[in-house]
Amino acid sequence: MTKSILVTGGARSGKSAIAERLALDLGPCPIYIATAEAHDEEMAARIAAHQARRGSEWTTYSAPLELVEALGATDGTGPRLVDCLTLWLSNMMLAGQDWQTGAQLLADALGRQTAPVILVTNEVGAGIVPENALARAFRDAAGLLNQSVAAVSQEVYLAVAGIPMKMK
Repeated sequence: MTKSILVTGGARSGKSAIAERLALDLGPCPIYIATAEAHDEEMAARIAAHQARRGSEWTTYSAPLELVEALGATDGTGPRLVDCLTLWLSNMMLAGQDWQTGAQLLADALGRQTAPVILVTNEVGAGIVPENALARAFRDAAGLLNQSVAAVSQEVYLAVAGIPMKMK
């Protein structure tokens, strides 16, 4: 089994930049597996900023829903960075897909990878209890997804103010 690394943290904690550095440290030809979709101008600007920061040495692979398939298709090509699991979860929930099965398939797939995988996710359970059922369901699902991926990852980092704190 190869190395899987989970990087979690709050909004604007620096987790993506930390994950990018980790991926570059693991080898040449990094692959960026993007789960975001630009449904509005603000999200398009966020995606463009991420792309500009990464530079031309990265190859981008879009996988808003097909994350397990993307990992299979890119395995053996270099380190992969998945950014991010919470957007992937949101995409699955909004598409009416079974996120629990998706989480299990992802955990299983991570154990089969031959090239390193770094996964970025948001830590969403540290705040107030959301006031609506959908937000509470998302918060609960994100927590369970993060636990599942952390359990099969060899390393877990918590990003705080741009500083990676190794948890596992």
